[in-house]
Amino acid sequence: MTFARKVWKMLVAIKDGLVLLLILMFFMGLYALLSMRPAAHEVVDGALLVKLDGVVVEEPQAFDPLAVLASRGVPTREHRFRDVLRAIEGAATDDRIKAVVLDLDEFLGAGPAHTGELGEALDKVRAAKKPVLAHAIVYTGPTMQLAAHASEIWLDPMGGALVTGPGGTILFYGELAEKLGVNVHVYKAGRYKSAVEPYSRTSFSDDARADLTALLDGVWQVRQDDVAKARPKAKFADIAKDPVAAIRAAGGDAAKAALAYGLVDKLGTREDFAARVAKLVGKDKSEPDNPAAFAHTGYQVWNKAEPAKKAGKAIGVVTIAGEMVGGNAGPGTAGGDRIAALIDDALDDDLAALVIRIDSPGGLVSAAERMRQAILRHKAKGIPIVASMANSAASGGYYVATPATTIFAEPSTVTGSIGVFLVMPSVEGTLDKFGVRTESLRTTPLAGQPDFLGGLSPEVDEIMQMQTENQYDRFLDLVGKSRGKTRDQMLEVAEGRMWPGGAARQVGLVDRLGGLNDAVAFAAKEAGLKDGEWHAQYIEPEPDRFATFVQGLIAPEEEAAEPVGLAEMAVAGRDAAFAAMVRDMQLMLFSGPSVQARCMACPPLVGSAAPQPSGAQVQDWLAAFEALASR
Repeated sequence: MTFARKVWKMLVAIKDGLVLLLILMFFMGLYALLSMRPAAHEVVDGALLVKLDGVVVEEPQAFDPLAVLASRGVPTREHRFRDVLRAIEGAATDDRIKAVVLDLDEFLGAGPAHTGELGEALDKVRAAKKPVLAHAIVYTGPTMQLAAHASEIWLDPMGGALVTGPGGTILFYGELAEKLGVNVHVYKAGRYKSAVEPYSRTSFSDDARADLTALLDGVWQVRQDDVAKARPKAKFADIAKDPVAAIRAAGGDAAKAALAYGLVDKLGTREDFAARVAKLVGKDKSEPDNPAAFAHTGYQVWNKAEPAKKAGKAIGVVTIAGEMVGGNAGPGTAGGDRIAALIDDALDDDLAALVIRIDSPGGLVSAAERMRQAILRHKAKGIPIVASMANSAASGGYYVATPATTIFAEPSTVTGSIGVFLVMPSVEGTLDKFGVRTESLRTTPLAGQPDFLGGLSPEVDEIMQMQTENQYDRFLDLVGKSRGKTRDQMLEVAEGRMWPGGAARQVGLVDRLGGLNDAVAFAAKEAGLKDGEWHAQYIEPEPDRFATFVQGLIAPEEEAAEPVGLAEMAVAGRDAAFAAMVRDMQLMLFSGPSVQARCMACPPLVGSAAPQPSGAQVQDWLAAFEALASR
């Protein structure tokens, strides 16, 4: 019977493989057929529709058709920030665009810097005397910050505005490690370097708590100021401070509470909202009998119809987004080898300047160093190097900014966190719980070390701490030379402390406040170029046309997805929490001896949008934790 079961499993696996192959061949044939003629990208007179169904990220993850076809769920849609920004800014001067419509019904979030910069772009549209209209089922802190820049804010009567500030829950695994018998060896340099504390403690140290609280307060103040400036009459801070009282005063109706506090202008369904837009910009000619259909062009279509100009000299822009790891990981993850290779490939492109666009909490010091060295090879050519920080450029994210002579950041950018740590687990205690004994035979103090099974020797402990401190000293020297500061001056702003962009400018870690476009324009000016004499050249691989095609079939741009209500937001938050838990456990239990320069607060606490795991991944993680708990 055992042999028969094995044969049956093999036959089932062959059958599944053949089915997957046939599906893939079908899509390839369909792609070849449809790609024989170019797709039409036409801008129609009407509204620019910015449908943010998913998350806004600096760099979307690569789409893997095979993985999606074999999985049980569709990945969350990721909107590239600069694409959304370019379309909104273009709408301000495009005579065919009569209004900008923000469809936020399925919006799952964006980082604070992205939200702020998109809000500034919407202000340019309104300054051009064009209305901006927004609709959502639920407004949260980030959604409200973006929508505040609209001339009309609509809310579904079944929804509400639950104003959330930055912050959240950090898991501490110190007691779990003790129960499992795992000895987590922690080495760190930097008094405030809090990223290591969850692996060895049960709560924050006083220094870490004070540092994180100051950071969150700073980011929250930026959001409040932004909303107050865009919508002075809204009682944003009041409803955020006491949402229960606001909703109770409205008879338990969260939508009416939002209207009473001036956060929204009108209550109405999607159909009511669409009918209002149709009156402003005209009806959709393809649906003449539908009173709620309005003439529009999706922002993706607008970008394709209006490609960026390529005149003049090239200002190179390289994106370093996501956690820094070794190898060729990414996009969406900053694989050190991959990004270094991209930067080196551009050495022959005769760039007038190079802009380093960073949205990373850091990661492996070795990966950050690979990228920094590649940037220095461009700097050796004598061209200006400028850094542009997005939601976070902390720890390793700041490390790769050190070659820049000028650093731009947004007021809510999380930066600094200049410090390093190393985590190495050993399981001698775990083995002891199961009756497994170890005995080590050594010819030297370092023989067989670091020993994951038998424990680390005192000599290894001391060497690892010295290695960590040495990397920290190197980090301090790099930043000190870049910023023109002495070591004593550096210690006042380093030690692992995190800073919002505005405060970072005051202490000299940042030179100017501004977004990506500001940094690119400044780099061109530093290269001696005037307007019209340059263009941005993004240093990135060509997109996989087949993968893009399959992605469009699975999740087309105009597809109507399920609206995001409170339940959907809770599920998304649960999935993100599980993703963070798995990453933490992997670092605690399976981390190798590698020095990390990573920030704790970004993205979990400051609300930077991160790719959401699929439902299948969450189920797999739950099963893994259940198996662990049953042992």
